[in-house]
Amino acid sequence: MPFKNVKPATEPLARSQMLRLDLLPCFDAAARALSFTLAAQELNLTQSAVSRQIQLLEDSLGTPLFERRHRALVLTEAGEVMQRATRDALERLRDASARVRPGPRLRQVAMTCTHGFASLWLIPRLARFAASHPQVDVRISASMDIMDLERHRLDVAVRFVPSSLGRGQALFEEVVQPLCSPALLRHKEAPLRQPADLARHTLLTVEKPAGHALTSDWDPWFQVMGLHDMRMKNTMHFTQYADAVAAAVAGQGVVIGRLPLLQSLVDERKLVAPFRSGGAATRRGYYVEVAPHAHDNPDALDFANWLRAEAERA
Repeated sequence: MPFKNVKPATEPLARSQMLRLDLLPCFDAAARALSFTLAAQELNLTQSAVSRQIQLLEDSLGTPLFERRHRALVLTEAGEVMQRATRDALERLRDASARVRPGPRLRQVAMTCTHGFASLWLIPRLARFAASHPQVDVRISASMDIMDLERHRLDVAVRFVPSSLGRGQALFEEVVQPLCSPALLRHKEAPLRQPADLARHTLLTVEKPAGHALTSDWDPWFQVMGLHDMRMKNTMHFTQYADAVAAAVAGQGVVIGRLPLLQSLVDERKLVAPFRSGGAATRRGYYVEVAPHAHDNPDALDFANWLRAEAERA
């Protein structure tokens, strides 16, 4: 039996039910920053104007997009759905406008990778590519989703996948081992001399999807070391690996170091390996893939070659 409130597909939506497209840039800015204040600064609006536009969008959709907490914003489930759709739509519009706008051809490379690869490995090195290619704009779509390169008009992807599933050329395979700040290593009351000493420290870990153990990022190393029943003093969970790494640099606990992703922090002595035992191979790696359409884009090919050269240097 059909629902009584569902209107036939041929019946046009009432004006009050139509999506306000003019509100999407404001929502996009607020969703990226998780702050009405920062979104207002980006858009050159007042904080109250941003808040009012978000409220209008929520009213038109009939559902909240943000959970307002004390001094914090969190996307609701509906907000996460709208953020992905809005980001995709705005990127497509920006690409389309660049193609139809008269004038010099826009030299651009659009790439996708994980958040951790972008913030911990790529961005610290990106200035070297910009120096050798000053007229090329690099657009980075950081996401844990495996994005379709053709559908999203992306030129290059760096995939973090099991080695058996790697496509394209391997940049490097992953090895993991515990890392902490030098100050934590010298802790007088709870020094870190052997793996069993971890029981007196805070484990920093990244939340995993449902069905995975909360410490699954640590499991390969625990298994190699025979520490199947290891229980640390307490655990701090993060949604992004880069945040767990920042907590380790600040001396708040021990993180499982994914190398060579964190090699520069180790070289700078911001993080150190507390034990002499070697790392554990995860049988996962980073692979660079060039989209079929991008083989006609010399800048995309240069960027992929630059990634491989940087991986060799690392």
